[in-house]
Amino acid sequence: MIRDGKIWVANTEEGTPVYLLPQMANRHGLIAGATGSGKTITLKVLAESFSDMGVPVFLADVKGDLAGMLEVGEDTSDMQERIKKFELDKNGFGYQKYPTTLWDVFGKNGIQVRTSISDMGPLLLGRILGLTDIQKDILSIVFKIADENGWFLYDTKDLKAMLNEVAENNKEYAAEYGNITKQSVGAIQRSVVALEMAGGEHFFGKPELDIRDWFTTDSSGKGMIHVLDSQSLINNGILYSTFLLWLLSELFELLPEVGDLEKPKMVFFFDEAHLLFKDTPKILLDKIEQVIKLIRSKGVGVYFVTQNPRDISEGVLAQLGNKIQHALRAYTPSEQKAVKVAADSFRENPAFNTAEVIEALGTGKAVISLLQVDGTPGIVEKVSILPPQSKMGGVDTGVRDNAIKSSTLYSKYALDEDPDSAYEMLGRKNELEEKEAALAKETELAAKQQAKDEAAAAKAEAREKEKEANRKKRAVKSVGTTVAGTVGREVGKKIGKQVGGKFGQTLGGNTGAQLFRGLLNTLIK
Repeated sequence: MIRDGKIWVANTEEGTPVYLLPQMANRHGLIAGATGSGKTITLKVLAESFSDMGVPVFLADVKGDLAGMLEVGEDTSDMQERIKKFELDKNGFGYQKYPTTLWDVFGKNGIQVRTSISDMGPLLLGRILGLTDIQKDILSIVFKIADENGWFLYDTKDLKAMLNEVAENNKEYAAEYGNITKQSVGAIQRSVVALEMAGGEHFFGKPELDIRDWFTTDSSGKGMIHVLDSQSLINNGILYSTFLLWLLSELFELLPEVGDLEKPKMVFFFDEAHLLFKDTPKILLDKIEQVIKLIRSKGVGVYFVTQNPRDISEGVLAQLGNKIQHALRAYTPSEQKAVKVAADSFRENPAFNTAEVIEALGTGKAVISLLQVDGTPGIVEKVSILPPQSKMGGVDTGVRDNAIKSSTLYSKYALDEDPDSAYEMLGRKNELEEKEAALAKETELAAKQQAKDEAAAAKAEAREKEKEANRKKRAVKSVGTTVAGTVGREVGKKIGKQVGGKFGQTLGGNTGAQLFRGLLNTLIK
């Protein structure tokens, strides 16, 4: 509730109101406690109060019980008792609903939330995919190649097309980017397929979420409360935590520096916050700490909701100025140590032992320390948290569907878009290369056939020339033989007549003919 321009969060045991100062709300905060200790009630009271102040709010709804904020609270005997206890009826308390927009990464229980592969970037995407350091380096190279060639990466099919491009042409890319093994690319591709099967194909695509749509108020000036249904998303802790980290990064990059404001521009509540830090690589942990440290200067407050303060990294925990600790149960030495660590994070109150009080707190009770006007943490107080004004619990399907489709943002994000991107561009590139390769092969075959035909023609021509030469030889030889025989016989006859009469004439004619033919054949050859 808002009282005297401040957020009334709780009352001490003595009935003294405890306030969260709006100008200190962007110094971040922690809501911790065991299951069933009242964390959700505290979260709702704060979220409703920020909305009343005109501050938009984001809530990650892990259990499905925050959607009830869009319905009026129900009057029960328990609520009547609490209203009386806090004298809320004298301070303007009334059941009411809050302007609420429902969102869902999978598009089932809320308006579809999407981002592009490019916007997620290789660092966060590598974490979602569970890649090794070498595989993350290769993924970064894939992103660089895509960026340099104007191949837009919107969805998972774009990424798979890009990975296939790099694998098929790894030798060409190796000269500029280093060795890219097909085995490593194949491992990344398998991880992408696994992500698709886990629902990631719904998360990556167009139209992308424009976070500026969340900085809105309703017609009465109340800040819009944006509830992300995370009941399914939480089953994939890596995807859930990476999505939340992406949101913070987007906000950090989008918003200008504004310094200290009278109230935050927006407040985020991250339930199951331990998933942000569980098994997180140091490079990402450093990024989380940097964003949390600097984003308050952008006017954004971040509140982590978790079971134990030790779930949060020390670097981030040191940035959380507003702390509300519900009950912790300590049945083992390790749990007792955790309680002591939680108690030691508060500014000591000499009136009680903080660790003992934390163990003994009932539902709706807490120890609390909020930042004072000078920015220093207040002394820890034992308090009772105020009740929320909206409905506790979830909503039925009809109410949910109506809330989704009546939102002014529903039409903007409802339908998938599939613009020209890497998948289509590489498809055309491969098709062109296949056509060029087919044409080159066809040209090569034609050239080979032409060469073969020319060789055959030349060979036939050579054979024809050889035949002609042989025919000429035989003709000359035949004529020479006839002439030689006639001439030789006449010469031989004359010689034989002179030597020995008629017998010599006959012998000389035959012999002369043979000799002359032999001589002529020798000359022809």
